[in-house]
Amino acid sequence: MKLTTQQIDQLYLFTRQHYVEYYDLQTELVDHLANAIESEWQQNPKLTFDEVLNEEFKKFGVFGFVDVVQKRQAALGKKYNRLIFQHFKTFFKVPKILFLIVMTFTVFLIFKTSIYSDYFLRAITVIYFGFICYKFYESKKIKKAQKNTNKKKWLLEEIINQNVASSPAFIGIFHILMQIILYAEKYFLNDYWIFSISFLIVLFGILNYILFKIIPSKAQTYLEQTYPEYKLENL
Repeated sequence: MKLTTQQIDQLYLFTRQHYVEYYDLQTELVDHLANAIESEWQQNPKLTFDEVLNEEFKKFGVFGFVDVVQKRQAALGKKYNRLIFQHFKTFFKVPKILFLIVMTFTVFLIFKTSIYSDYFLRAITVIYFGFICYKFYESKKIKKAQKNTNKKKWLLEEIINQNVASSPAFIGIFHILMQIILYAEKYFLNDYWIFSISFLIVLFGILNYILFKIIPSKAQTYLEQTYPEYKLENL
């Protein structure tokens, strides 16, 4: 016995009622549940749709679909990190490595020769903090706007467009900049430390460029590669 279209729609509704908000995860779970229900009906055709569905849901344990969602989030999080690394490593190859070298020495010379190097570093930190606060606010605004639409939500799209500003990586970067400011007098007495700080600042800038510019500009391609149905949805 095969499931009807109405029953498939009921499965999608069932996943949403159990806090699965992303369409790609809903589809995976619906496929799993549909196959399980059809297999059970072959053995026990007298059971109702709701009876089999409830029995299958119990197999997911006390937390329901939570474990499935978390595993999928972890998998796509790793995919997202691989995308970042793929772009990041291109800056260590010709011709982009020339840009990396020039920018590092430019920042180094500013710190080395300017009497305002300490203020320059403080300005970078303040601007960076303001930028992250803005992106965090923007991501919240986008998420709120999406709740008022019927557009399907995709987990990878959420990761790319909305979770950037809340990433622990940015808290780490801000913390490092604050530590450098606190010990600036000590660090700026040594050329090795000045060069290291200059290199780190340039790397931070490149990382931000990748996260906020390159990857969002290629998001459509990444989403279509991950979800073949995404392209059909957005025609």
